[in-house]
Amino acid sequence: MSASLLQPGLSERGSVVERHWQELARSRRLYTALGFIGLATVLFGSLWFANESNSGKFIERLPHVFDFVGDLVPRDGMEIWRAMFDLPSPYYDGSLQYDYNEGRYYVTETLYIPEYFYKMAETLNIAVLSTLIGFIFGSVLAFFAARNMTHNRVVRMAVRRFMEILRAFPEIVLAGFFLAILSLGPIPAIIAVSIHTIGALGKLFFEVIENADMKPDEGLKAVGASWIERAWFGMVPQVLPNFMSYFLLRLEINVRASTIIGAVGGGGIGEQLRLSISRGHEAKTLAIVLLLFLTIIAVDQLSAWLRRKLVGDQAFQAVI
Repeated sequence: MSASLLQPGLSERGSVVERHWQELARSRRLYTALGFIGLATVLFGSLWFANESNSGKFIERLPHVFDFVGDLVPRDGMEIWRAMFDLPSPYYDGSLQYDYNEGRYYVTETLYIPEYFYKMAETLNIAVLSTLIGFIFGSVLAFFAARNMTHNRVVRMAVRRFMEILRAFPEIVLAGFFLAILSLGPIPAIIAVSIHTIGALGKLFFEVIENADMKPDEGLKAVGASWIERAWFGMVPQVLPNFMSYFLLRLEINVRASTIIGAVGGGGIGEQLRLSISRGHEAKTLAIVLLLFLTIIAVDQLSAWLRRKLVGDQAFQAVI
């Protein structure tokens, strides 16, 4: 490299460092450019394959991507709220598109729960129960998978591989398998989401355990405490806040997973969403999407509030 490219006044050692830094920067720019070229090539190849697989219609139809959004606009904005709360529609013509009040779940002769709220509660029940099952079994398996709690390599590796198998398949795949065996309904959805949650939370939990302070465990071991006592009194108090934080995070994920599984027959709001989209019912589709959006926000805010209460406000303060 020409000395004119180096900063003037540098010592010989400084010049070597500067030259090395410029070589690294040049290599980084080269690798970045090659990465972008590779990404562009893969993207172009994917678009070409998609176009060929669709007989040349993929690229031709790209300008119409947002036509579906335009088709969702209802004839009257109030129809969204009528569909959400099962109120009679002035446009009712005997078809399924405007039969909002037909889906009511009556608690008494006059008091009813709107259909979509009832289905949303069913979806939340699937998510909460599945997350609880995953939390219980995942936390137990995590102690057998953690290196600092289980020194038997065979047991530790067997538990880790078992949890990898549990989370290897997406919830939708597991749900399809159990739906074929147990028929339609929320039970296959609960089993599918629970299985995946056990594997996912188990991995997160044993990593938390392996990073815990072992001094309480050493003290309990010194006084003759059993393995269960060491885990319960020495480890659980340390890792429980992080366990609960991951539990709440997984709950948010499982609400979305339960909705998707509902679309393939797992019950809940997802089934209603699939039906409304396939039938072209604009107001019903937007009502369900809005309810899902509000529910996810509510679950997210509740989870954030609970995490703050469990971990403490100091964990959320910026370090100055």
